[in-house]
Amino acid sequence: MEVWGVEQVLGLAPDAASAKAGQGLGKAGKWAGVGASGRAVWGLCQGSGKAPYQTAVDVSGPAYKCSCPSRKFPCKHALGLLLLWAGGEVAAGEEPEWVASWVGKRAERPERKPGEVADPIAAQERAARRADRVSAGMAELASWLDDQMRQGLGGFDQRAYTELSRLAARMVDAQAPGVANAVRRAAAVVGRGHGWPGELLEELSLIHLIVAAHARLDELPPALADTVQARIGRTVETARVLAEGEQVADDWLILGRVIEPDDRLTTRRVWLRGATTGRVALLLSFAAAGRPLDPLPARPGEYVPGTLSFYPGALPLRAVLTQSAPRLPAPTPIGSTARQALASYVESLAADPWNERWPLVLQDVRPAPHANGWALVDPTGEALELLPATNPWKLLSLSAGAPLTVAGEWNRAGLRPLTCWLNNRPVIL
Repeated sequence: MEVWGVEQVLGLAPDAASAKAGQGLGKAGKWAGVGASGRAVWGLCQGSGKAPYQTAVDVSGPAYKCSCPSRKFPCKHALGLLLLWAGGEVAAGEEPEWVASWVGKRAERPERKPGEVADPIAAQERAARRADRVSAGMAELASWLDDQMRQGLGGFDQRAYTELSRLAARMVDAQAPGVANAVRRAAAVVGRGHGWPGELLEELSLIHLIVAAHARLDELPPALADTVQARIGRTVETARVLAEGEQVADDWLILGRVIEPDDRLTTRRVWLRGATTGRVALLLSFAAAGRPLDPLPARPGEYVPGTLSFYPGALPLRAVLTQSAPRLPAPTPIGSTARQALASYVESLAADPWNERWPLVLQDVRPAPHANGWALVDPTGEALELLPATNPWKLLSLSAGAPLTVAGEWNRAGLRPLTCWLNNRPVIL
């Protein structure tokens, strides 16, 4: 049985709180009697009572069984068990009777298609309850934003931490983790430099836009509605993406990767571009703190032959890769000027105004200092600023004044160089 990755497990979580609680339980010390067979994973997790919770997952469904009182599916115990399994800490074993009986009864039922649920009425009721919680949270957030516009931002830095922390927690309770993250980003700019009121206004404007879009969700085109739901925090199961998502086959060039660890979770972004289609894509991977990430499909600067299944949305960007052949060497990619690169980013914002990052490939650029830091300058004399925290010295040493092709990740703060090509050879930055 193929062991699942951490990203696949976390994608099953019904909400952000369950994902966080599951990560806390994804440790060997929390479990006893764990095992895995060709069809199930199981274990005993000690809770607050005398008897441990019996937890099992039928990975063919997936389906979940737990003796805890939680009404969430999967519950935190099932998520913790699957994370333990994804981390390679569950050995193969013989199914105990309670697992074999449950899985056996499930095997007698007709097989369901991806996305199909055993109890559609119960699923509809859960979805309706979540929709009500999200709507209540969005209404509260809309009222708060209206109050700020009436009061103005003068003196906001004195009350920002308390108000925005409360709002972020409220959005988590409302099962809108994506909006909670947006509120936290707004909190992070308060008091940061002389221009923070303008940056805060920009962040609050994007939050207002998602609130307004949610209020008109039924009127939006389906693809844009999917984007709004994703930005609010709805997750789509990987199995459904593989079964129903738009599929594009190509030789995918790995443009670069970014790894961002924190105290609880390590996130990796891998940017790709199709050799034939020119389509760009993003692979997201996650690992609990201290756990390894899934192996990269190839090194930056190499081709990965395969098919990408894209998540739904107005700007299909995130995807799941099904690799069909071993990685291949690739030539230096064709890049663009700074103006053309920015135009591609603007086009992405026209489709998805909340898009935070975009991959760029710049051709024949040189690193150069400017008044506030460093930039990459193209042959026309136009430039893109590097992120303030970027160390330019590796690029300078590789360039030595000569032009380079550079792939990077662009956001509103600047460009993060990821890979450059020197003498047709990729160099990871």
